[in-house]
Amino acid sequence: MQAKLSTMFQSLRVRNYRLFATGQLIKLIGVWMMFIAQDWLVLELSDNSATALGVVTALQFTPVLLLTLLSGRLADRYDKRLLLFVANAFWTVLALVMSLLVLTGLVQLWHVFAFAGLLGVANAVETPVRQAFVSELVGVPLLPNALSLNAATFNSARIVGPAVAGLAIAAFDVGPVFLFTALSSIAPLVNVVRMRPEELHRKDLPATGQRDRARVVDGLRYVWRRADLLLPMALMSVVGMSLFNFQLTLAALAKTVFKTGAASFGLFSTALAVGALAGALAGTGRRSRPSVWLVLGAAIGCASFGTLVGLAPTYGLVVALLMPTGFFMVFFAQAANQRVQLGVDAAFRGRVMALWVLVFLGTNPVGAPIIGWVAETFGAGASIWIGGLISLAAALLALTWQLRRSGARLRLRVLPMPRFYVVSPGAE
Repeated sequence: MQAKLSTMFQSLRVRNYRLFATGQLIKLIGVWMMFIAQDWLVLELSDNSATALGVVTALQFTPVLLLTLLSGRLADRYDKRLLLFVANAFWTVLALVMSLLVLTGLVQLWHVFAFAGLLGVANAVETPVRQAFVSELVGVPLLPNALSLNAATFNSARIVGPAVAGLAIAAFDVGPVFLFTALSSIAPLVNVVRMRPEELHRKDLPATGQRDRARVVDGLRYVWRRADLLLPMALMSVVGMSLFNFQLTLAALAKTVFKTGAASFGLFSTALAVGALAGALAGTGRRSRPSVWLVLGAAIGCASFGTLVGLAPTYGLVVALLMPTGFFMVFFAQAANQRVQLGVDAAFRGRVMALWVLVFLGTNPVGAPIIGWVAETFGAGASIWIGGLISLAAALLALTWQLRRSGARLRLRVLPMPRFYVVSPGAE
């Protein structure tokens, strides 16, 4: 057990990464608390409008759609550590202003819309830079472990944040939750300053002249020529747009279908995050690039359980199904992320990871208003199971394409335990 735990958390032995992960954990707990408080505030200000929730989500992610590729170019040209500091400082100022509006009772719905849009600008710069920065913190040998721990950090916050937020909203209202978010966002600023630049792994970076010539279009061409990168990105774009809208759909499901309060809504998010944390930790022992079959299998599992969540008739069954849904959701996203990161040249990492963030988060402005409209028109459950079926169809189509392209065959083994496996050409 000691050896297993040592292997699982080995990236934390690196001081710079330890500072990075600690700062992110503190900030993300506040961020997830803010997401719950923001959704609850929107429902209160808009008379329980799922469409308003969809608009907020779209505004929050539209800058990702517009600016992320340019941020990837910045990540390939400039000091990622400095870029992280600037983006996080901007986030802190925004959170402080929003918390003051809520605490003073002056907040209006358009304030939340504006806050969501500006928050998206900070995310559009920070997220691709942070994704590309991990390899400089630990180097390529520890990169799979560090990426899995990143997901574990994210989902640990996702467990703690919504649970605390639900109780805090019930006890103190939404204002103190926004204030805690602002204070927690100071942690990554302090830890970025405390990092030792001389210990960063930058020897595989391109020369200064090459960085100056880094163009967005070159990154797009690079991915287009790489089918092994294109497939997980295309699949993630569909799943991210149609199914990864639980921030919106679970709030509507809790308030409009099951008629629950903020604490019960927090339980939905916590159940999803418990499974997500397990999915993240399941990938910490990975030492090599995940296979395409692992990515496709995880996508099918995620889509299947997501469909069942939307069809579940009772509150308790939804909570139970959200745990395996969260597991496969993160296991799929993490395996796809690792397949992309471990297959890209260092000179293109910033731009490729910006494209990854674009398909992972940037599809929300397209999907969120549609999902919100479906939830308001046909019910929150329908918005989930329809997204699940679309994701399942995309995953099965991708599996069929990969089988034909590789000439492999899919087989079912019944004993000693039922499982599907892939037979390579000529192996039969």
